Amino acid sequence: MRRWIVLAAFLVVAGCLLLGAARMRPFGAPRLALMDRYFNAFSQGEAATNNVVTAIVFDYRGYDTLGEATVLFTAVVGVALILRRIRR
Repeated sequence: MRRWIVLAAFLVVAGCLLLGAARMRPFGAPRLALMDRYFNAFSQGEAATNNVVTAIVFDYRGYDTLGEATVLFTAVVGVALILRRIRR
């Protein structure tokens, strides 16, 4: 009985992986090229930067980046508080 469950789980996982591999788009062919063209055309004028990646991270996605930094800072402080040694 256990062998059949393991075999069924393996077949489900293998099927999902094969389905995912079959539906992947070719390397270098983005699905939404419209946004790429927009960022390349307007990032220098809207964000006043020559680097498109910098414009996306710090201007278009600034709040998201700030949220990620806050979560990372909170995690580091939490781990430091848990692992600190208590001196008496």
